[in-house]
Amino acid sequence: MLNKIFLTTALLLALASGAFAQTVQSLAHQPPDGAGIAFLLTDGTVIAQGNLGSDWWKLTPDNTGSYVNGTWLQMASLPTGYAPDAFASAVLPDGRLVISGGEYNNGNFLLINLGAIYDPKANTWTAIPAPKGWTTIGDSPSVVRANGKFMVGQKLTEAVAEFEPTTLTWTILKSTGKNHFNSEEGWTLMPDRTILTADVKTAPNSEHYSPITGDWTSAGSTIVDLHSPTTVTGCLSYPGGCYYPPGEIGPQILRPDGTVFVAGGTPRGGTFGHTAVFHPASGTNPSSWVVGPNFPMGDDAGDSSAVLLPSGNVLVYGNSGTDYEFDGTNLTPTSITAGAPILILPTGQALVEGGNMGVYNAKGTYQAAWAPVITKFPGTVTHGMTYSISGKQFNGLSQAAAFGDEFETATNYPLVRLTNTVTGHVFYAKTHDHSTMAVATGSQIVSTSFDVPADIETGTCTLQVVANGIPSKAVTVTVD
Repeated sequence: MLNKIFLTTALLLALASGAFAQTVQSLAHQPPDGAGIAFLLTDGTVIAQGNLGSDWWKLTPDNTGSYVNGTWLQMASLPTGYAPDAFASAVLPDGRLVISGGEYNNGNFLLINLGAIYDPKANTWTAIPAPKGWTTIGDSPSVVRANGKFMVGQKLTEAVAEFEPTTLTWTILKSTGKNHFNSEEGWTLMPDRTILTADVKTAPNSEHYSPITGDWTSAGSTIVDLHSPTTVTGCLSYPGGCYYPPGEIGPQILRPDGTVFVAGGTPRGGTFGHTAVFHPASGTNPSSWVVGPNFPMGDDAGDSSAVLLPSGNVLVYGNSGTDYEFDGTNLTPTSITAGAPILILPTGQALVEGGNMGVYNAKGTYQAAWAPVITKFPGTVTHGMTYSISGKQFNGLSQAAAFGDEFETATNYPLVRLTNTVTGHVFYAKTHDHSTMAVATGSQIVSTSFDVPADIETGTCTLQVVANGIPSKAVTVTVD
């Protein structure tokens, strides 16, 4: 990422006119200092980075569960000297938020190696060190592996490191056979726990990373060129040397059918961006790539964002300011200009950023087979106490969010929603210590722990587990 611009004149006009009220809603209360990026915490709140870079704000839904009518509260600021833009990031299984690196710091192109971890319970940021020997991190690809550890690729090399949240330490992982450095690529966690990436520097190549062997192997050609060449002439100087940008690529999203949709930038000599779809190996069929639909009207999605809607469609932001939905076959412009999709809320709405922050209300719904299933839960719960709940598919079928490279806002972890049957008031119980962070776990029994809110109303409640905006069937519990 060389420049992140989410503001679009079209969005400002659309929200001001109210013409798209049926499908897009502007938040009633906007983040006081704007928002560069946002994350869904495991207590159902959203935390957003303010435009100062070091300041952070929390959006809490109202008592009906509405994020549109939610309110903002300023949270703790980052450690002194750390005000990054374009960094690696993730919500961890223990409920904390980790950010690592940054292409810019305080507006300067530095490829910094700083990092920090946020504890929502204590409302504190704690500085974390860089992996041993890493003088730069920058805007790097990252993913939370199935084992719950945060894996980051160093931007300027093929090196990979894994962050251990309990000790705040890094381990350098084996990373052999990589086709080129990690710069500008995105990583997708697959159901078999491997990581897929479509290369940028050596497009149209793609690769798989095995967490078991530490090896990168070819995943084949994407057939069409999905990267847009850099507009930079020569190198970009940073304190440690000279960086030659390889260009940009769009987001890649794992869909419920197991395929991965990758949106591209406009290749050299082209007039629009391409897309491609990865089909994993199945039975005797090897993995393969299929050419997807092109972006219309000269558009592309290089260095842009996308989310997986509950319907299974991918909502992707075109750099023209147009949003598109990919349904597995067609890439269709929406009838509105919503803004850049950042993440899926537990309501099933997509949180979008632009001149205003709002929500995109998509048409269609999920298939019943995609929903979490509760198999074991407490019948009675008490304020402030912690309980375990187990079932199937608590982590959803996908990470459900992606950028071209950095700004990872995955939501493949369970939330617990409690709704009082008398008042209708909605409460989210903070979840933590998920048994896995894998996706598409199928019939495997998984679990998480949840903390009953201290302010929850007593009486009968319905309880649902929500993953990527898709809720389980409700069960009944009593709050005493």
